[in-house]
Amino acid sequence: MGEQTAKAPGLNRAKTYQLVLFPLNNGATNVYYVLVLSYIATFGSKVLALSMIFASVMVTGMRLFDAITDPIIGALMDRTNGKFGKFRPFMVIGNLIMAASILVLYCLTPLIPAGSMFLRYGAFAALYAVWVIGYTFQTSCTRSGQTVLTNDPKQRPLFTIFNTVGSLLGMGVMQFFAPILAKNYEGGYASAGFFRTLAPVGIVISILLTVLAIIGIWEKDQPKYFGIGGEVSEKVKLHEYVQIIKNNNPMQRLMVAGAGCKLALSIATNTTVLCMLYGCMMGSYDGLYLPMMVLGYVFSVPFFLLTVRTSQKEGQKASLMKYVSVAFICYIGVLVLLMLWGRSDAFTLSIMGDNGLSINLYTILFIAFFGIGYGAYYATADMPIPMVADCSDYETYRSGSYIPGIMGTLFSLVDKLVSSLSATVVGIAVSFIGLESLPTQYDPYTPGMNWVVIVLFCIIPMVAWAATLIAMKGYTLTGEKMKEIQAVNACRRDAVANGMRLEEAMTKWQSMDQLPTEYRS
Repeated sequence: MGEQTAKAPGLNRAKTYQLVLFPLNNGATNVYYVLVLSYIATFGSKVLALSMIFASVMVTGMRLFDAITDPIIGALMDRTNGKFGKFRPFMVIGNLIMAASILVLYCLTPLIPAGSMFLRYGAFAALYAVWVIGYTFQTSCTRSGQTVLTNDPKQRPLFTIFNTVGSLLGMGVMQFFAPILAKNYEGGYASAGFFRTLAPVGIVISILLTVLAIIGIWEKDQPKYFGIGGEVSEKVKLHEYVQIIKNNNPMQRLMVAGAGCKLALSIATNTTVLCMLYGCMMGSYDGLYLPMMVLGYVFSVPFFLLTVRTSQKEGQKASLMKYVSVAFICYIGVLVLLMLWGRSDAFTLSIMGDNGLSINLYTILFIAFFGIGYGAYYATADMPIPMVADCSDYETYRSGSYIPGIMGTLFSLVDKLVSSLSATVVGIAVSFIGLESLPTQYDPYTPGMNWVVIVLFCIIPMVAWAATLIAMKGYTLTGEKMKEIQAVNACRRDAVANGMRLEEAMTKWQSMDQLPTEYRS
């Protein structure tokens, strides 16, 4: 996986430590994915006593703000090329902005007197808006930075597995510690003390992961890896971005696929949904949540290996479609099991009883369907991320423009819209059964809650996976096509470096058949 002395002309390979460390940037931002997107609606409604609908809808409504900030930040990144590189400044600034805003939000806003609710509403909205800017700064680097890390079709799929490891270090650790910390406070997730403790823990973890990610991209964050023209690449004007995206059909399809994968993951793993499933319905949140989470991660390990292997042999499109299909099929079984819930004591999840281990057939079937399905979709949830680099390289191949910033922020915008949509969907769904606040693990079962769980835990993710499969069917960046794109880009890059004008290089070499022999290997 390291750099080789003998390699194809223009091939940019990453060293092993770079492939391992840079994806930790996604782990650093996924800390906030859990810290904010999983808990901010509960924090708003339970701790600050804001309207449940306001707290839930606010998470999605703030994404309208993203529609303005994302392309601006993307364009700024594309124009950045200082002593500290193109991507590293955005990683540092973004992380610091998020840390400061969340520390103030979770630790200080509860001190605002309950009689000044307008201040609570205003502080909640303002601090969340500041956090959104920081999140955009750093998340866009995960997508766009891949373009300089490696363009080797054999290495790019490895980014998925290292990216997932990074996510586990961020998201997984937070998901693991959150319920443990919640036990120490009366009210659990509804306690202000829980958020005062969780916020600093998450911030420290995120900062450490960011530092490691910066080390990973340090050597690659320089002009010679910036597209075809490097430092002399033409600056793309803001009004040209719309036309670029309009003509980049693979990126359009990837945005739909990425949205589908992320929506399925964000709703099915939403804390409120899991509280209703394992606590309110099954009656044992403390006994089921962590075991099921660990089982899901265990099942995901072989799928990570399978997705990488399939991506290297058949391309990332084939891998994504194959394992999303596996998830879809398995969740049909999960759907059937949840529809059978409550018919008798045999139709409920049970792992531990009063006398020790107590597993029934219903639980075994649930573990099998849920475990395989979760493993498959968790392994594919971040697969669209390295595919953004393919779409960016395709844009360079198509138009000669190197715009990883706008590609990364555009995909990040869709990612965040979908992630935040989950909180709104959950909040609205819960309101249909008459609840005025989001249920926690300590709330009793409410009639109709099982149907809310069925829709949120199964049906919506399955619809999202169906959209992913439909979108990817017409995705043209197969493994073979990417080999051609990288070869053509390498030939053009070398020609421009030797003094040829970019326009001439774009016209002269447009397919593999037109390339000199040494670029066809």
